[in-house]
Amino acid sequence: MCGIVGIVGDKPVARRLLDSLKRLEYRGYDSAGIATIYQGTVARRRATGKLVNLDDVLRNQPLDGNIGIGHTRWATHGAPTEENAHPHFSNKVAVVHNGIIENFRDLRASLEDEGYIFESQTDTEVIVHLCMKYLSEGKTPLEAAKNTLEHLEGAFALCLIFQDHDGLMIIARKGSPLALGYGDGEMYVGSDAIALSPFTNRVTYLEEGDYAVVTHNGADIFTEQHEPVQRRVGIIPAANMMVDKGEYRHFMAKEIHEQPGVVGYTLGHYTGQGGQVATQKEIDFSKIDSLSIIACGTASYAGHVAKYWFEKLARLPTESDIASEFRYREPPMQKNSASLFISQSGETADTLAALRYCKSQNIQILSIVNAAQSSIARESDILLQTMAGPEIGVASTKAFTCQLMVLVCLAIMAARQRNHITVSPEQEYIQQLLEVPRL
Repeated sequence: MCGIVGIVGDKPVARRLLDSLKRLEYRGYDSAGIATIYQGTVARRRATGKLVNLDDVLRNQPLDGNIGIGHTRWATHGAPTEENAHPHFSNKVAVVHNGIIENFRDLRASLEDEGYIFESQTDTEVIVHLCMKYLSEGKTPLEAAKNTLEHLEGAFALCLIFQDHDGLMIIARKGSPLALGYGDGEMYVGSDAIALSPFTNRVTYLEEGDYAVVTHNGADIFTEQHEPVQRRVGIIPAANMMVDKGEYRHFMAKEIHEQPGVVGYTLGHYTGQGGQVATQKEIDFSKIDSLSIIACGTASYAGHVAKYWFEKLARLPTESDIASEFRYREPPMQKNSASLFISQSGETADTLAALRYCKSQNIQILSIVNAAQSSIARESDILLQTMAGPEIGVASTKAFTCQLMVLVCLAIMAARQRNHITVSPEQEYIQQLLEVPRL
């Protein structure tokens, strides 16, 4: 749930980084920090607790510099203290990091044997010391970063900045989302596109294993095999960047009250003329012998409900699995089966891992996702997008009810394709569903 922001800018960045971090507060956090480079020197400010504490630190000890990184941390390794707060620093390099470095203990022990001194209990600090080791061997920042990435095991999104390199940032992702924003003479990085919305709506999402060299003029993106690659730059609709609470005290209340509108919008998208479900032409349930619904958390509850609908209406054998169990169980998949993945963010790590397992088994992949540019959406054969808009509240409300609307429409369509329902009952079902927003 940690948040990352970064700016390679043409004007001071510290206050702008802080403002971007405020847009990620909904994720939850226990400490925060910012690092910038000014006249070749890296400086950082950190604080525990809310961002107002970091704001106070910055007012008393301002940070100059046109390039910087920021982070909100939710403690995993080590207590929520200033020493454990990001960014972490080692002589000439600073980093912010989301995720978990699974082999950090081995890396830390090796680096300590070589004389590197650790100030924190985090897994993250091994990144900067490892990178510093390669820099001290005479490698360039890019070479040092590449060597470092090759030694990291686990899931991560990270941003690195380097002393004496005022216009350079190196970023990477593996199992944790990271977005690049394109500005006019500036570049932006965020773990969530919402963090970039004050600056730009032109966004590229790094794909699994990608890393990038970011400068004022753009970004050179490379695959995990170090091959240059072009990733699509998309325009994020303004509605998807809104994080305003409006007249409500908090986002959860706002999103509860948004349900009639977004449920109606979703139903309108999946129902057509004649009072029937709008056919998704890429899907033919008559050729599918079984269905696996896979998700985590609240999305898995939607999957459990949908299991009843698919079996009762469409007479389609259906299993509903929690992704974290499914991915490690690696069940045998039937030849004529399909897998349906549900995720609000489209970045749920266990769900994404389960999807990749099913893909390796040559199973057709369907996904119900709220974020159309997400990893799960991009890696699916067929995307069924919910129309909930951004969900900021941590406890799901409108995303869950929109998932149910897509699922029930899909189950009705499956019933028609499998000849278990005729036009008249289908129209009756749809008419009842269309009453839901009013109720």
